[in-house]
Order: sequence, then C-alpha cells, then structure tokens
Amino acid sequence: MNSDWLVLPQTDGLLEAKMYKQIMFGPSCFQLRRIDGVPSVLQDHYFGNKVRFIEEGILLEKWNSTDSKELPDFDICLYNPDEDSLTSLTNIKCFDWHLSEKENNNLSFKWFDGIQGGEVKVAL
Repeated sequence: MNSDWLVLPQTDGLLEAKMYKQIMFGPSCFQLRRIDGVPSVLQDHYFGNKVRFIEEGILLEKWNSTDSKELPDFDICLYNPDEDSLTSLTNIKCFDWHLSEKENNNLSFKWFDGIQGGEVKVAL
C-alpha cells in the first residue's frame, strides 16, 4: 500500500491525500489535509475517493466507519476551504452514488446498491 501524500487533482494545490485503508474487493479510504499546513477539520475524518467540485465548495464522501462489516455508511459533506468547514448534507449507505442535479441551492444525489436505487434531495 502506498502511504505517500499526493496532491488531490483539481484542488488548485489546496489539498493532498494519503491512502488509509483498502477494503478487500472494495473501495479505499483516505486521509486528507491542507497542503498549506493550516490545521483543518479534514484531519479528523476519513474520506472515500469520490470528490466533486461545485461552486459552493467540495463534495466529499466522509466515512463514518472504516470497519468493513459496517460499510457502506458515510455522509456526503460539503467542504468550504475558505472557512475550513465540513457540513454533512446526507447519509448514504451505498457506494454507487452521484450528484445528478444542481439547481439553485438544491442538490440531488442518486444511488443504486445493486438491488434498489433512490434519490435524495438536499438544500445547501
């Protein structure tokens, strides 16, 4: 397992990531930190590899557990780098999700767990 810190693409040199754990036959989770050395709320959590950039900040998949028996269980959060704040938007128990729509201050996330799917709408 590679344990080096690597610059997170598309963050304009703001964030870097290091692999924390690889789930057997599944996804990996990462530690994140700011490259500028400023202490951050990000350092207290582990994140999946889904990172989405929107005008209001960075959407991150914050894992609530790294125990493979308890996964998937994570919050989709919005990270605001200017305020160094992490706001939980919704909890999803499925690794297959995506941002399907952004309209005004509303986001729609679609998910599919292999058997069933759904949609969650949240306001920013």
